[in-house]
Amino acid sequence: MFEYFPGNYVWNLGVVATLNSGGLIDEVDRACRPLRDLAASGSDVGTAQFMAAWRAVADQLEQQAAEAERAGRTRTAGQKYFRASVYVSQAERMQSARDPGRNAEYQRSVDLLVKSLALTDPLTSKVEIPYSADGRQVCLPAYFRNASPGGGPAPAAIMWNGLDSTKEMMIGSGFHQELAARGISTLMVDCPGSGEALRLRGLTARADTEVWAAACVDWLQARPDVRADRIGLVGWSLGGYYAPRAAAFEKRLALVVAWGGNHDWGAVQKRRLAREGENPVPHYWDHVLWVWGETDLDAFIDKAAAITLDGVAEKITCPFLITHGEKDRQIPLEYARRSYDQAVNSPKRELRVFTPAEGAAEHIGLDHLPHVAAFTADWIEGTLAGLDGAPGR
Repeated sequence: MFEYFPGNYVWNLGVVATLNSGGLIDEVDRACRPLRDLAASGSDVGTAQFMAAWRAVADQLEQQAAEAERAGRTRTAGQKYFRASVYVSQAERMQSARDPGRNAEYQRSVDLLVKSLALTDPLTSKVEIPYSADGRQVCLPAYFRNASPGGGPAPAAIMWNGLDSTKEMMIGSGFHQELAARGISTLMVDCPGSGEALRLRGLTARADTEVWAAACVDWLQARPDVRADRIGLVGWSLGGYYAPRAAAFEKRLALVVAWGGNHDWGAVQKRRLAREGENPVPHYWDHVLWVWGETDLDAFIDKAAAITLDGVAEKITCPFLITHGEKDRQIPLEYARRSYDQAVNSPKRELRVFTPAEGAAEHIGLDHLPHVAAFTADWIEGTLAGLDGAPGR
């Protein structure tokens, strides 16, 4: 993995994620260069300065985008709004849950991305997924990339994030465009506990992910441009637990992908308490308690014991792909292997391990994200074709 800040895994992860999600190396370097000495103090110290440095680059891009838009150069404007959104989004991800300014930064990343989509990608739009939480009727925020502009029914994939990523980062990954090129629509959702669902709507995470899976499937099946019997589910990072758990109980799903095998996330938390492995974000325990709506760490660790696919994976009865980086420093490879070994009732199960020689060997392949995205999109396309009795490409 490219390590701009020697010894600071968390900050390096943010840099690499940005470069693999549409960021440009010159702009990332201009944001990071003033932070080099500060990075040596650890991942928690200096996150406010990190936000300020990345915001300055985003400010310049937004100004350039506005000038291009006024001049009628809409594609250039959209591209600059997009990268500004990427930088704000990645820097906001690094802030403490206690930071009173982070929600405003997050909202800015959304606004910039929506501007970009309107100018460069009108087939992707912001949508709302009706969802019931704690007796309340609420909505999960999402983006939908329509791969059937003619209106005929097309297969679709639901995409979920993990502990700290957002639906804006899903757009940055370009995965929805890979699927669209294969004739597959994509619904990119901020799960409870992430992105806009957490920051602006107060929806915290829960272990029974089939509940919000059902809401996503309901929404897609109500659309005439979606093929109701060909809806898949992809989840990365903590989504590597969320998605297989949902597929075990939501039988309308045609396939499932764990983009990073996250079989026993509760056990991983105990390892992190023992300082085994790397954390994904600064201020880690504050972030985790925020995501899960807890205030006491011991109570959370007890609650996290239920976040496991033990006794669940064998209930998966649809095709199941697990991808994992051989050198994942957050989630050991053994967890991906355990999901594969236990999913004995999947009619098509595959574990794809990415190696350092090819890239994508880090967590969810962030060191070479397009490589994992292309493989996963090909697998989904081939699997859907197989379900229809046609040979996969």
